[in-house]
Amino acid sequence: MQQKEQIIRTEYSEVMQKSYIDYAMSVIIARALPDVRDGLKPVQRRTLYDMHELGIRYDKPYRKCARIVGDTMGKYHPHGDSSIYEALVVLAQEFKKGLPLVDGHGNFGSIEGDGAAAMRYTEARLQKITQEAYLADLDKDVVDFVPNFDETEKEPSVLPVKVPNLLINGAEGIAVGMATSIPPHNFSEVIEGVKAYMKNPAITAREMMKYIKGPDFPTGGIVVNQDDLLNIYETGMGKIKIRGKVEIEEAKGGRQRLVITEIPYTMVGANIGKFLMDVGSLVENKKTGDIVDISNQSSKEGIRIVLDLKKGADVQNLCNMLYKKTRLEDTFGVNMLAVAEGRPETMGIVPIIRHHVNFQYELATRKYQTLLAKELDKKEIQEGLMQACDVIDLIIEILRGAKNIKDAKDCLMNGNTEKIKFRYKGSVADAKQLHFTERQATAILEMRLYKLIGLEIEALRKEHEVTLSNIVKYEEILGSRSAMAKVIVKELTRFQKEYGTPRKTQIENVSEAVYEEKKIEEMPVVLLMDRFGYVKTIDLAAYERNKEAADGENKYVIHCMNTDKLCIFTDRGQLHTVKILELPYGKFRDKGTPLDNVSNYNSSEETMIYLNCMANLYGKRLLFVNSQGMMKVVDGDEFDVSKRTTAATKLNENEKVLAVFMLTESEKETVVLQTDKNMFLRFLTADVPKKKKGAIGVRGMKINSGDQLKAVYLLEDEERIIEENNRQIMLHGLRIACRDGKGVKK
Repeated sequence: MQQKEQIIRTEYSEVMQKSYIDYAMSVIIARALPDVRDGLKPVQRRTLYDMHELGIRYDKPYRKCARIVGDTMGKYHPHGDSSIYEALVVLAQEFKKGLPLVDGHGNFGSIEGDGAAAMRYTEARLQKITQEAYLADLDKDVVDFVPNFDETEKEPSVLPVKVPNLLINGAEGIAVGMATSIPPHNFSEVIEGVKAYMKNPAITAREMMKYIKGPDFPTGGIVVNQDDLLNIYETGMGKIKIRGKVEIEEAKGGRQRLVITEIPYTMVGANIGKFLMDVGSLVENKKTGDIVDISNQSSKEGIRIVLDLKKGADVQNLCNMLYKKTRLEDTFGVNMLAVAEGRPETMGIVPIIRHHVNFQYELATRKYQTLLAKELDKKEIQEGLMQACDVIDLIIEILRGAKNIKDAKDCLMNGNTEKIKFRYKGSVADAKQLHFTERQATAILEMRLYKLIGLEIEALRKEHEVTLSNIVKYEEILGSRSAMAKVIVKELTRFQKEYGTPRKTQIENVSEAVYEEKKIEEMPVVLLMDRFGYVKTIDLAAYERNKEAADGENKYVIHCMNTDKLCIFTDRGQLHTVKILELPYGKFRDKGTPLDNVSNYNSSEETMIYLNCMANLYGKRLLFVNSQGMMKVVDGDEFDVSKRTTAATKLNENEKVLAVFMLTESEKETVVLQTDKNMFLRFLTADVPKKKKGAIGVRGMKINSGDQLKAVYLLEDEERIIEENNRQIMLHGLRIACRDGKGVKK
């Protein structure tokens, strides 16, 4: 019988809201944010657990990353192999993790942004610390196991991590509507902080900072705003300013060189290349003339970026300029957001440690409860075996007289002798006194004869003494929080001694970098641009010496100051600006550089309509004419903008700027509009109204259907003749009419 279709009527917005919230929470909890207890995101947790399950221990051979990724994806993380491999790579990168958890073999990328090799080429295994402090005790029921995505496997909901990984390795992640950014810290300092909290749970963030001085980035560097750290550690939010470490070395000829040996953590990756480009730009744009050469001599031994300086360079001022103008000083935004008790929460340093310590007590409680239960089971069996050794002859008689195991077990547990045939009558009374437990009876029945050797019996008694000692120890740990704290601290101290490393990042209070920008000597220059779009500037004297050649060979020759900026008006209505100082300055015969290379102007997508310097536009008026005959006059001052690209005029769809002219103050100045069908209209420029640059303008000429504006000419008193269809047309001979007319046919 076919089931009827059921239609549920509901409000669309409510469905969207609920679905989006469900999606957002799924991303937050199950993908992007770490758990405060183990400091791991789900993909990291699953990858490490899978490596543990595959037996890829620190003392075993490496295994292909493709094997690890495939197994993790198939069993626990069905979100694509790239996310798993990226997580695996980051866990192995020493320059990103303060404590790498994976031992990578092969190309796992570089600090300069080179990516790792494909997973089929690289190999990995767990680090020793990962095995001992992150994955130990999984067999002791210390954490809950939950079904995987298809309920065919079980995975831990959290790893039994014994060190505060969230602080040691930090975390970065972008969820929906929130993001986390936690800096890494020094392993030994964090352990000391945990010990301090366990002694005094009421410890404040200020007191905690006696142990945890601040972040400790794997790339070193210098934190320069120490005073801001207290507020960051109290609130879980703020900004850390990091500088690279710069050393001064003496070079040949009395020169000096700046050597960058440590970089800000935020510069890891492609930003090293960007830093080199930024320094090159400072030199090209004449912001500094002190740098002669720059080279990146970094290797596996560490970072070494060398800036060779000219003799007599102001080293301190140059360092300050690099801090201000490049990423040699950068900001690390802190937002210590993690999943705590099933929900995202921004926490200070003390709450993070509190959650970690509570988790350690929970792990220790479950661990020693499991161990105690096992020891109690062993005690029960050991006592049964020792009692059995004392009456071994009777037990052998029972076994020989029993028809099956069930009868023998019943006799051992309950003293039931009805189904047992005894060889001696006196044994019946002794057998009735037997009251072994079920576990003891099973152990007796499974006991091998060699266990009756005297030495084996003695070993059993010694083992029993060890078991009793363990029971006392475990009961003491479980019965006293202080005893459990001692066990936790003892293990932390062992990790600290074995895996602790010296601090790499310096924590200081440094005043803000201030540098004096050298004043540019203002001087007149001449801008030259040839018909191929190559542009350069030369000094006025060089122009005067080569005036005839310069005027003849170049499309634009513009007199300006070197502190001015060039304005480029295009047919798309855009205005591109570029500082004159950014243009190459040199000799008259130098080739120059394409205008596209030094500005946002793109000659392949737009056409240059008008070119001039900003200083020449002040106090002047510009006439704009577009392809549909719309016109306006705009004050040149309006184009003094800070943006490198902005809209110079407003255009409708399919319109283009046809002409831009600088107007004079002459009352006789006229403009001539020409269409494709040779309709001409001449009128005074005074008839064109002044508008803002964002306006469309007014109609200059009524254009018939199927026709469009072809050319625009600006006339004063001079004669102007153009040639059209092998005929000469005298533009100055056209009658001056009114704007917005149809014009005359020529």
